[in-house]
Amino acid sequence: MNWQAVSFDWNQIRAFLATAEEGSLSAAARALGATQPTVGRQVTSLEKDLGVTLFERAGRALVITAAGQDLLEHVQAMGDAASRISMVASGQSGDVAGTVSITASDLLAAGFLPPILQNLRDDAPGLSIDIVASNRLENLTRRDADIAIRHVAPDQPDLIAKRLTDFTAAFYASSDYIERYGLPRTADDVNGHLFIGPRETQQMTEFLSQRGLDIAEHQFKFRSDSGVVIWEMMRAGLGIAVVPSGLWPDSADVIPVFTDFEPVQFPVWLVTHRELKTSQRIRIVFDSLAAGLSQKR
Repeated sequence: MNWQAVSFDWNQIRAFLATAEEGSLSAAARALGATQPTVGRQVTSLEKDLGVTLFERAGRALVITAAGQDLLEHVQAMGDAASRISMVASGQSGDVAGTVSITASDLLAAGFLPPILQNLRDDAPGLSIDIVASNRLENLTRRDADIAIRHVAPDQPDLIAKRLTDFTAAFYASSDYIERYGLPRTADDVNGHLFIGPRETQQMTEFLSQRGLDIAEHQFKFRSDSGVVIWEMMRAGLGIAVVPSGLWPDSADVIPVFTDFEPVQFPVWLVTHRELKTSQRIRIVFDSLAAGLSQKR
């Protein structure tokens, strides 16, 4: 690591992050236990050091700029890490006990969560985690789960949501499939190939058609609403599937196809209820998920 290149002031970053998340200097000052002028000076100093404008005033409100949004994506992970370090250093993580339930799609839960949960087990061994592997939107306000990982922003005002770095998805096939049917690279190669997708294929075909790939519904020979089943059918050589990139990186038999097409980007939201502000067990799990999933971009 190039330590000489690390020259930022954490207090400035902390003030910027609190202002972005709380929406105003006064609210950020309350959250940080500081005065509003102090927080304002720290944000102004950060803008001066970086040579960019991070916030613009809209009446009494502060609106984050494009440059501020770009910076926010990086410093949120720093804030999550700082929160976990503080808890571990003070012994709070090891003392926290109880159960936290997480809902996510079955493919994301199986493909991305286990390494994150391994780190969480070491940081907070007293916690128990329930995984609700479901593709439907669990209702957090009714406590169907404590934390949800979603691809759409929640519309309930009493929930706390944090948008993480966007994930990407692409076309993949197994080496066995490619050996039998060939390696498709462009839209002209679509004929003669088989695809795997959801049971309702119309939305999928329309989405792919908008991206320049015209696939007939009869080419979807195998269908399932389970992401894990789609993944395993693809690995078994039954067809081509669109799945998130980075799943099980040790799967050497999975090969990207239609590589001339740009990967599909989709947002990942981490959502919980307002107990996040008062519950250490939910805060620890929320921050661990935010840090781990942001690294999986």
